Amino acid sequence: MKLRIGTRRSRLAIAQAREVAALLARLGVQSELAPMITSGDRGVSPAGAAAGVKGLFVAEIVRSLQDGEIDLAVHSAKDLPAGDPEGVVIVAVPERADPFDVLITRDGSIQTGAVVGTSSLRRTAQLRRSRPELEIVDVRGNVDTRLAKLERGEVDGLVLAAAGLDRLGVDRGHSTPFPLEEMVPAPGQGALAVQAREGDEATIEVAAQLNRPRSRSAFEAERALVRAMGGDCSLPLGAYAEDRNGLVHLLGIVIRPDGSDLVRAEAESRSPEDSARKVAEDLLAAGAGAILADVQAE
Repeated sequence: MKLRIGTRRSRLAIAQAREVAALLARLGVQSELAPMITSGDRGVSPAGAAAGVKGLFVAEIVRSLQDGEIDLAVHSAKDLPAGDPEGVVIVAVPERADPFDVLITRDGSIQTGAVVGTSSLRRTAQLRRSRPELEIVDVRGNVDTRLAKLERGEVDGLVLAAAGLDRLGVDRGHSTPFPLEEMVPAPGQGALAVQAREGDEATIEVAAQLNRPRSRSAFEAERALVRAMGGDCSLPLGAYAEDRNGLVHLLGIVIRPDGSDLVRAEAESRSPEDSARKVAEDLLAAGAGAILADVQAE
């Protein structure tokens, strides 16, 4: 058996797919990568792309999987839409990497008035709330592009996902992890999702061996919360779940983009879906609906 693994062409996506290929190799399974340029990479929206912006980065890969051109697809879990497309199933969530965000600078320090770059509404809002002394600016592009802007002095700092830096082999010597109390990560951050074609039992049986139940239950809880809150990656929503000896503990926040309003809820249950339902109910009861409605109206 030699499996074809679909992935985006970015350096980080290739690193993620190679991680899965290495895990398969430990099982004695050969694989090859099939890199693709997605509509999200090209900045265009194909007809039928699933779940808005998130779907732009996975639509072509999913379609190739549905059509039998590839056997597996590997995605950053935070890029996935909240629901599964027809004929495709998530068969594995391997061991989750560091799920948190870090502040990376040129020399390890940051001063009052420093310019910090991020393209994430979630990160921007939390920074504005916890670090009002900083100037937050929009910085887009892949990790290498952003790091180059830091080195050129266009910004004094960047907020990036620790997992992405680690997978790219970027030295984190001048980075500071954000505590959970200050920066709740994106749902699925640090996790990989491995998709297979529904009914392809041979591939599913092999790939399912990569699944790690604790990582999977945390992913399912965070994804279910996104679904319950509207399923849109542009929402200023943070989520972090942990499997604590069979109990899934989930923290969720919704925050106004200027950082002025933040609602927070936590719940614990044996079921990821139950934890997500309880957190969503508490967030909405605390006013998250009004914040999200205002964001979506802008």
